[in-house]
Amino acid sequence: MKEALIFLAAAVICVPIAKRFGLGAVLGYLIAGAIIGPWGLRLIANVESTLHLAELGVVLLLFVIGLELDPRRLAATRHAVFVGGGIQIGLCGLVLSIGLYAIGIPPVAAAIVGITLALSSTAIAISTMQERNELATPTGQSIFGILLFQDIAALPLIALVPLVSHTPHPSGMSAWERAGIAFVAIAGVIVLGRYLLRPLLRLIARVNLREVFTAFSLLLVIGIALFVQWAGLSPALGGFLAGVLLASSEFRHALESDIEPFKGLLLGLFFIAVGMTIDFGLLMSDPRLVAMLVAGFLALKVGALYVVARLLGITTRQRLLFAILLSQGGEFAFVVFGVAKVARVLSPEWEDLLTIVVALSMAATPLLLVIHDKLIARKVRTEREDDTIDQQAPIIIAGFGRFGQIVGRLLFANGMRAVVLDHDPDQIELLRNFGFPVYYGDASRLDLLRAAGAADAKLLVNAIDNVEDSLALVDRVRANFPNLRIIARARNVSHYFELRLRGVEVVERELFEGSLRTGRRALEAMGVDPFRARDMANAFRQHNVQLMDNMLPHYRDQQRLMSLAKSGREELEEQFRRDREKFEKEHPESWR
Repeated sequence: MKEALIFLAAAVICVPIAKRFGLGAVLGYLIAGAIIGPWGLRLIANVESTLHLAELGVVLLLFVIGLELDPRRLAATRHAVFVGGGIQIGLCGLVLSIGLYAIGIPPVAAAIVGITLALSSTAIAISTMQERNELATPTGQSIFGILLFQDIAALPLIALVPLVSHTPHPSGMSAWERAGIAFVAIAGVIVLGRYLLRPLLRLIARVNLREVFTAFSLLLVIGIALFVQWAGLSPALGGFLAGVLLASSEFRHALESDIEPFKGLLLGLFFIAVGMTIDFGLLMSDPRLVAMLVAGFLALKVGALYVVARLLGITTRQRLLFAILLSQGGEFAFVVFGVAKVARVLSPEWEDLLTIVVALSMAATPLLLVIHDKLIARKVRTEREDDTIDQQAPIIIAGFGRFGQIVGRLLFANGMRAVVLDHDPDQIELLRNFGFPVYYGDASRLDLLRAAGAADAKLLVNAIDNVEDSLALVDRVRANFPNLRIIARARNVSHYFELRLRGVEVVERELFEGSLRTGRRALEAMGVDPFRARDMANAFRQHNVQLMDNMLPHYRDQQRLMSLAKSGREELEEQFRRDREKFEKEHPESWR
């Protein structure tokens, strides 16, 4: 009870402070662990048992990610997993092995440690990507594929250490025997998941007790993870396999919601435990050596990962981010270094040094990301010059994100020419690969508008995402190209009013039509006649557009605006009430 109080208090204090200074939650947890650990206030002494318990957080993280992938989607990512992962481990392992050999580690040990350091922290990389909303991006998916391959590569690496040692493996089995056991274990998990897990989940669900279902969910994940670990594989891989096998089941969302709270707490505990493992005694005894090892390790690995990013087709602006996210050592290193020391492949002195290097590299990742975001990424954005526009067209599209792409594709499909302007370098590189004529630049700049042919163009489609930039573009066009017609995208009601007050007659609210169609489908799903649902949706649209027109002259008068909005809602409710009463009398069967 006392330890739980200490862990929670440390997290609640340190994580918000770290977030407040832009350091991220992961570094906050690491700092909390360093403060309460053996080299800090010594509030928690047993780091080893804490780390073993906290590893469950990584298992649950991979299980939840696995739930979001069905086997068919996983098969579609096999190129990113095996090709990307193979290139990453091969190149990073080679570079790091050479570096380790250069500082005096024997060749065999250097090769094993180099491959081990090539692996990254699944927990840190994925948690950071989720925090930054990067996991769904092409770069995030490439990183995820590499991390998955690293978990798979754990088996041969474990087998390699006793194989090159003169000390026999504790189990007495050969590497081939252990590999066979691991293969049988994976096959067993797949068969178990396909033919037994779903019937068991249905049986537990019939009990209709949420806490029993939650307990069984945890039992399922922990059981498979321990089974896979017994076979010599990473328990995180077992959690991931369990998630993938249940991704297409009807219990997917229930499992995810039940596991999520435990995953978050245990993952935070894992980072705290890593912070507790940092040996500040060793750091203080020879800080120069430790600092040189950490800096050398990060420099070599970031450099190799930057090359890997280029080989994998990662966009130029994302390559350094890709390298930083995978730059740290992984959780698996703690295990391999311990095994290597027991097998006398690695000396105890080097095992201690390399352990603290891995722990400090984990702590350095959030700091490197802060530097990347505040200095390097900003410098890349400001240093890139606008593209030279070498064509003109009757249509200019400003902003080519999700909204602008649909407009552009419709125009291009009908044989119409357009000059497209966008300010996202990654987006531009991607779209150019698909043959879209997209130019980099700030669309609100007068010289860029002139180069794009705004003086002779017939139409400007303002699809810019940022509200301030969108309004600045309209102001610039109205002042310099008054005859250019504008069709604009509005992010919200305020944006709509600002555009209309600037004289833009055609303004489309980006979610309005889609939300209205969804409402119409919801009415149909509840038994409303489709024609009636269409009439109700049309009536709502007409009333809403009329209400917006009535509110426009009073946009700056908040009191008058609120009054008009309230009266508009009352009018709509009264209109729908009368229409429904009339329709029920004429078509009572449609409401059954």
